[in-house]
Amino acid sequence: MNRRPFLKNLTLLGSGLVTLPMAGYPVSLSKTQYEEAFLPVFKFITASDGHFGQPETDFKTSHQNLIEGIKRESDVDLVVFNGDLIHDDPGFMPEVKKVYDQLLPLPYYVAKGNHDKVSESRWLEIWGQSSNTFFTVKDHYGMIILNSSNEAGDYLCVDLDFLRTALAETQPLKQVFIFIHISQKDWTRHGVDCQGVLDLIASYPNVKATFHGHDHDVDGISWSQKKPYFWSGHFGGSWGNPFPSYRVCEVDEQGKTRTALKRISDGVILNAHQI
Repeated sequence: MNRRPFLKNLTLLGSGLVTLPMAGYPVSLSKTQYEEAFLPVFKFITASDGHFGQPETDFKTSHQNLIEGIKRESDVDLVVFNGDLIHDDPGFMPEVKKVYDQLLPLPYYVAKGNHDKVSESRWLEIWGQSSNTFFTVKDHYGMIILNSSNEAGDYLCVDLDFLRTALAETQPLKQVFIFIHISQKDWTRHGVDCQGVLDLIASYPNVKATFHGHDHDVDGISWSQKKPYFWSGHFGGSWGNPFPSYRVCEVDEQGKTRTALKRISDGVILNAHQI
């Protein structure tokens, strides 16, 4: 399957090879810089595109590897699985939930992807959360999870009215993080053009970063109106980067925020940014 070549510069920007010195933009961190003393008061992990149940893939092993990788991390507050939890067949949704439940009592949340072809009512029944939701963590941090597809698997702009409500409700918080499976700009071949979404995100100063999945071979960063948008590659599926990965994001007491993409197999840092 030829999903590429496109946008190699995203991976280069995310690789630590390029530093972005402009005010308001993320700055690439070297491995040494990332390993300097940092005491997080809030830490979460996001991973995307597990494609549980995809034929001719070892999806059970790839999922177990991710669970073990997450458990190696210390002091994690929550995990967000950012879409394509399964691969088309709705019968796999309860099965992948059993895999994620291995993380309990660590809280986890799920975003809906284009391969998660279940109805909204079934999604709510299985996961106990809507495909559009937001919540507060530790009194200071807002998490907004948005649906960018439907039961047919179409690529969609997110619900702008819901996003507007979520951003208004979380405006008093120190930092807000957004999770959308499908990029809302055509930075990538598989993104969609939803400029109104990006404009709305840009209008809220406390939105710290938006995280995407969907594009298995993009693991870096782009930006719009001084807001960073990160990809996390993939941890399952039949195509994409050769190193299954997950992304860590941490905030310290002074509000300094950083994120790193890590290889699942051994936790090696593939790229890191201060945001």
